[in-house]
Amino acid sequence: MSTTRILPSYIQDSWWEPADATDATVVRDASTGEEVVRVSAAGLDTAAALEHARSIGQHSLAPLTFHQRAILLKQFALALTERKQELYDLSFQAGATKNDAWVDIDGGIGVLFTYSSKGRREMPQSTIYLDGAVEPLSKDGSFLARHICTTLPGVAVQINAFNFPVWGSLEKLAPAFLAGMPTLIKPATPTGFVAEHMVRILAESGLLPAGAIQIVNGSARDLMDHLRLGDTVGFTGSASTADSLRRHDAVQARGVRFTAETDSINASVLGPDATSGTPEFDAFVRGLVAEMTSKAGQKCTAIRRAIVPTGMTDAVAAAVRERIAAKVVVGDPRGEGVTMGPLASTEQRDEVLQQLMKLREGGGQIVVGGDAGHVTLADGTLTDAPEGSAFVAPTLLAFKDAEADALHTVEAFGPVASLVEYGSPEQAAELVARGGGSLVTSVASHDPAFVSELTCRIAPHNGRILLLDRDDARASTGHGSPLPMLVHGGPGRAGGGEELGGIRSVLHHMQRTAIQGSPAMLTAVTGVWHAGAPASTEPPHPFRKSLAELAIGDRVVSERREISLEDIEHFAEFTGDTFYAHMDQAAAEANPFFPGRVAHGYLLLSFAAGLFVEPAPGPVLANTGLDNLRFMTPVSPGDSLQVTLTAKQITPRETEDYGEVRWDAVLTNQHDETVAQYDLLTYVAKTQQPTA
Repeated sequence: MSTTRILPSYIQDSWWEPADATDATVVRDASTGEEVVRVSAAGLDTAAALEHARSIGQHSLAPLTFHQRAILLKQFALALTERKQELYDLSFQAGATKNDAWVDIDGGIGVLFTYSSKGRREMPQSTIYLDGAVEPLSKDGSFLARHICTTLPGVAVQINAFNFPVWGSLEKLAPAFLAGMPTLIKPATPTGFVAEHMVRILAESGLLPAGAIQIVNGSARDLMDHLRLGDTVGFTGSASTADSLRRHDAVQARGVRFTAETDSINASVLGPDATSGTPEFDAFVRGLVAEMTSKAGQKCTAIRRAIVPTGMTDAVAAAVRERIAAKVVVGDPRGEGVTMGPLASTEQRDEVLQQLMKLREGGGQIVVGGDAGHVTLADGTLTDAPEGSAFVAPTLLAFKDAEADALHTVEAFGPVASLVEYGSPEQAAELVARGGGSLVTSVASHDPAFVSELTCRIAPHNGRILLLDRDDARASTGHGSPLPMLVHGGPGRAGGGEELGGIRSVLHHMQRTAIQGSPAMLTAVTGVWHAGAPASTEPPHPFRKSLAELAIGDRVVSERREISLEDIEHFAEFTGDTFYAHMDQAAAEANPFFPGRVAHGYLLLSFAAGLFVEPAPGPVLANTGLDNLRFMTPVSPGDSLQVTLTAKQITPRETEDYGEVRWDAVLTNQHDETVAQYDLLTYVAKTQQPTA
């Protein structure tokens, strides 16, 4: 009887194991073939797990503000950082080298940190996100519209691939969690034991809100059957599986949002100027070898087609061969000096070898690698690949026929890439497009004309383009590295999704709704003051109020100040801004926008501050800037200026003793015409500060 443990699932806030695991799938160490764990979800009630997320999870997460959720993401990241060595140790069993694990584990933790930061910087201290500006719907300002985003009422289901068990989970979790949606993780079986331990660390941290995260290890074939409107599915895996899920009744008839990030035939293009010995040629070869060997080529973003100028195949192949010989050591990732491990499983190995055969039958000739060769074991000895291991050597093929179907349609999801030549920028772009939609293409060239033309041609076929040259090669994050602030996805075969991408991926888990109504009603719904809504000029001056005392709509209306010609000339002399519209009457009158000499816009802003400011020390700590500044009506000598300042939005900082207040500032002249308008940003203490 095997003593290998059954991998548990974390369901309804507790760990669960099947009562009968006779159907369990055996997961083996990718380097040694030894049994690691058995996986089964026999008897697991997926419908109850989903309902737990929709009820308990929503109740825990939805009331939290974006900032509160963002702080929890940071705390998750810190908890994982403290115990990440445990994840590294498990990753070795999945065939990942230390560098591979760093991309997966530290990369995933980095996503949490990034979304925590962006959530606090770019989203309000609220549960509602305002998307876009106010849309006036009436001439008198009594009828307005805003687009708001609110949390979807369901569960975010993530179906992940085997290659990134930590990063793949966290890059989907972070935006969903920030949006306020609970998550159910369905990891791929071969590496699910790493994802399970990541969830275990979070569960043991005590940080998880009830129902916020669940993980199902093992088959969950009925999962889609229980989804409904308000739920989302984020899928990473093969294009064929994505297509079958997209056709499911849950997506087609019940309104479940489905996004996919799938395998794609990504490309890297070598520019005509990037001849042997140039920095761009070297960067191209480095990138190609890195993508062939990082994670043993098991990356949806890996380079599958190296598209090079006519006559460059031999030079590129020789450079790749030389770099692999010098830099790549294949073996057990626990072995000293090993830089490339095995594939994640023998099943994956067999699939890669089958696809490699299809590439060869389709016209590809092996020019680098092609056999298993020797591998380095954990004890440092060289040997043939152990029985039951999943090693495949880095392999580069060359295609003479650039139109060969296999080149553009067959993907060996491992350390395999193909070389093909192009004769013109137009042909290079056509070859990129033949991939049917890609996650990423890189271009190695120092020729701006070539790069510009090619980029414009291939952009519609890619989710991301890396422009690589001597100026950015050292700083570049690389061809295959999705970043949380950039879109990760692509059209066509790549799935059509947009994972990551900063706040836009958060909004995918929210419903955008157009709200029409009066300024007062829009203010009540959004928590942001709208022009025309009630305002209060009751004392004290708003600058004398702490965040605890300040209310949306608190307002000060200043006295008037007349602008003299002497004011304008003094400001011009003092600042050096002697633009003719301020100093030359005839030239100003000839300008179609000015009646004659006019006041500087920045003079008006300075006078405005003097009119509305409360100078004594108090809760207002600092002026941090202006947004949306517009100068609308020229001010001539003899005109007078008045300022109306209204508290528009109040954003307390969760972890600080102050917050940000956004003020609506309107400058008007003696005819009540708007001279200028802007948002003033200040830091204000949460409570009254003691006076000296």
